[in-house]
Amino acid sequence: MVTATFDYSGTRVLVTGGSNGIGLGIATAFRDAGAEVTITGTRRSSEDYDHDLRGFAYHQCRFPDPDAVLSVADGLAGLDVLVNNAGQNLPGGRSEYDPEVFEEVVAVNLFAAFRMATACRPLLASSAVDGGASVVNLGSMSSFFGIEFVPGYGAAKAGVVQMTKTLAVAWARQGIRVNAVAPGVIDTNMTAPMLGIEALTRPILDRTPMRRLGTPADIAPVVLFLASPAARYVTGQTIPVDGGFSVQG
Repeated sequence: MVTATFDYSGTRVLVTGGSNGIGLGIATAFRDAGAEVTITGTRRSSEDYDHDLRGFAYHQCRFPDPDAVLSVADGLAGLDVLVNNAGQNLPGGRSEYDPEVFEEVVAVNLFAAFRMATACRPLLASSAVDGGASVVNLGSMSSFFGIEFVPGYGAAKAGVVQMTKTLAVAWARQGIRVNAVAPGVIDTNMTAPMLGIEALTRPILDRTPMRRLGTPADIAPVVLFLASPAARYVTGQTIPVDGGFSVQG
């Protein structure tokens, strides 16, 4: 069996929203590759979660609170990789067509990612890792397609793709690469409410050539690649990890 392995020994990584779902999968992969990993979550401490978060440094951070974002960045002694993963849609089941909810969703998924990246930029610029420091943002299929019930989330994730390009251009001279991953529908706690509804999942599976939903384990290796020296000449790119959903007509 051929497997891709990475050695992140001595590398300092921050994964926002790393307490659950895709973020936890990414954080675990970095930790297992030897990195020193810090994660954020909304609960008071890592012990307040049902699953085991030992092996991670933990910071509570309720996005998009600017003070909370700055507190996380200020609490880091150094940083080589930032993974902007934290996000949400349809908070509390409210409609994103409500302007206040729309603004809240954009703030959590776009504004907070920008704030975290800019707050961490001096630390990343001081990194000495091979291939340069990295920011890896999390986009979505809603970055590219109109998905009717998440107008705010889609607008935010489309903005993440453009922000990725702009920061890649602006920060290249500081030795910071900025890329993004755009997952398809991934089986996580965030997507759980829709996964049991056949009318929602069947069209997605029918359009996906690989005929399955993704898992956090499908996303993590791509993030680790983008942050590694193997991707030293890659910046400003958004990589779909979607089982072929985005290329099927």
